[in-house]
Amino acid sequence: MYKILICDDEKDIVRALEIYLKAESYELVKAYNGKQALDAMQNEKDICLVLMDIMMPEMDGIEALTEIRKFSNVPVIFLTAKSEDTDKILGLNLGADDYITKPFLPAELTARVRSSLRRYTMLGSISQEKDVITIGSISLDDPAKEVRVDGDIVNLTKTEYEILKLLIKEPGRVFSPHEIYTKVWGDDPYGTENTVAVHIRRLREKIEIDPAKPRYLKVIWGRGYKIEGGRS
Repeated sequence: MYKILICDDEKDIVRALEIYLKAESYELVKAYNGKQALDAMQNEKDICLVLMDIMMPEMDGIEALTEIRKFSNVPVIFLTAKSEDTDKILGLNLGADDYITKPFLPAELTARVRSSLRRYTMLGSISQEKDVITIGSISLDDPAKEVRVDGDIVNLTKTEYEILKLLIKEPGRVFSPHEIYTKVWGDDPYGTENTVAVHIRRLREKIEIDPAKPRYLKVIWGRGYKIEGGRS
């Protein structure tokens, strides 16, 4: 049974999340501000996913995410209002995996939770693939779930890792934002192209010497993204 941390200062939202997720047989930990969420992450064992509001008292979701990312790569999905577009982008840049805009449909919520958990557990399991994929100065060791650039380990979130793995396995092939979302998130593209674009930008900042002039991770305007370079 997966354990999920839900955090929102609106108790009605927490109760609704509890109803939807208990129906899917998830174990739940509840918090009502970012400070409580951070405490739960530090004290509870085996939390596999965080659903967290952005605007909260004491410590908001952005600050809580920043602290969580110092010790955990557990998937974080933000619960956001339609007016919080800037915060959504900031959250994705800081390491959030996805966001859901309030009011949300139960089916959308559970689909996003399932896909995030699927990625999380897949990355935590033993891979049967033996090879290390290398393109230029980038190497991806899938059995070890490790990415190196010029020999140095690069700290990627699970979503960033999956995007890089998808692209690097087929260098030169252009993947559309919808295709990336479907393959990496594991569901129909509920999210926007902006979600993929933010993750791509963050990934580029970690693997490129000059993100403004990328050598490997290229944008093909109007079509999508690709990894360029010979594979070894």
